[in-house]
Amino acid sequence: MNVRDLSALSAALLMTILALTGCRRPEPAAPPPPPGTPNILILFTDDQRADAIGAYDNPAIRTPTMDSLIGTGFSFRRNYVMGSHHGAVCAPSRAMLMSGRSLFNVYDNLDTVATYPEMMRGRGYTTFGTGKWHNSQASFARSFSVGRRVFFGGMADHFKVPVRDLKPDGTYTDPDTMSFSAELYADAAIDFLAAQSGSDTPFLAYVAFSTPHDPRTPPGPYAEMYPPDAVPLPANFMPAHPFHNGWLTGRDEQLAAWPRTESVIRAQLAEYYGLVTHTDAQIGRILAALRRAGKADNTLVVFAADNGLALGSHGLLGKQSLYEHSSRVPLVFAGPGIPHGETDAYTYLYDIFPTLVRRLGLPTVEGSEGVDLAPLWRGEEGAVRPSLFTTYEDLMRSVHEGDWKLIRYPKLHYNQLFNLAADPNELNNLAESPDQAERVAHLMELLADWQQRAHDPHPLTSEERMPMEYDYRTFTRSPDRWQPESVRKKYFGE
Repeated sequence: MNVRDLSALSAALLMTILALTGCRRPEPAAPPPPPGTPNILILFTDDQRADAIGAYDNPAIRTPTMDSLIGTGFSFRRNYVMGSHHGAVCAPSRAMLMSGRSLFNVYDNLDTVATYPEMMRGRGYTTFGTGKWHNSQASFARSFSVGRRVFFGGMADHFKVPVRDLKPDGTYTDPDTMSFSAELYADAAIDFLAAQSGSDTPFLAYVAFSTPHDPRTPPGPYAEMYPPDAVPLPANFMPAHPFHNGWLTGRDEQLAAWPRTESVIRAQLAEYYGLVTHTDAQIGRILAALRRAGKADNTLVVFAADNGLALGSHGLLGKQSLYEHSSRVPLVFAGPGIPHGETDAYTYLYDIFPTLVRRLGLPTVEGSEGVDLAPLWRGEEGAVRPSLFTTYEDLMRSVHEGDWKLIRYPKLHYNQLFNLAADPNELNNLAESPDQAERVAHLMELLADWQQRAHDPHPLTSEERMPMEYDYRTFTRSPDRWQPESVRKKYFGE
């Protein structure tokens, strides 16, 4: 073996070891960003429906801080998470956000792909993270130079969330529990921003709340803020889903008994709204700290959420469906050079970082598929993609084009077709209408094309057809280990 072959073999072995150990080759050193380079602040909530914001035509909820961001920033009203391989939708959602990759091109833990914070860190940014990181500890340590009160996991009791700090050597402190989750994360972000007041080094601050995800236990006065009798039901409330979609008894769906009653759904919505309003207050505290640090005029602020939630819509509770309430999420950009406005163009969460780094003159990371959204707020383009694809496990596929949306259930051999302009609550299935036969055929072809481009390996029709009929009286339910005693007593009778 000659020297060149030995060198190549050594390099290949090194890359294999780095991948297997959850490490990556460091980004090469780059010149520091020039003075005046904008900072980035990302505010990311957990399980927040796109319509769980007052400014988005929901008078039942109080979100003054989010409303203010929307009132000055640019809203993307048709923003989606592409989907998930499993019930914990937030894990792939956050992996897509951080990598700019689509669902079938990134694995949840992020151990073998570059992240945008990692790239920015290598280019001289101070990268700070706090809150929920439903990915690996190794990928967080690569991505962030500062980590405070970080929660590694999907969910926990908000009053007992185990958080860790990132140490300079890339390891972590032992888990500790204190205060309430959203307040912990806000406090960490506020301390970080205060430390930036005298620094000229640009920063990326990522604040990932674990609210309004359940347990639905808002703290203090927020627990009583919304009287359940005064909370309106969703327009598409149903006591039970009209057919078995393959995911009717998952963990999220067990948080209320079947059939869903109006009183229980109103109670859970009241708790959910309390969590949203409490989170809104913590975001307000963070933005106030940004102003005190003198950084508000030079910081790009992004507000978004990882996925939606049903909460009684279509007889469901969770996010494991492709209805709008579960797959559509808020997205707002605000800050210098971004006008007030909104668009109905189709966008994904994984467009966020490509948009930010292109604005900063930085490259996109290897494998990134997201697109730059700036032409939308500049008025240069009316759309960045002509259609949009979403997916859940091997149970559901959907495609959006114009005002139309087709949901395909491969194991049921069943379609739903909705005109979202005329039927935003997805109540009138037009798939069997003779007038829509050509449209259904076209959208099925488009769906197959999207699958090929997205590297989706699952067929649109399974060999065996699952029954659509079901009897919820046969369902059993039990609380997961994170539900506190108050929830167990109220909703499980324990």
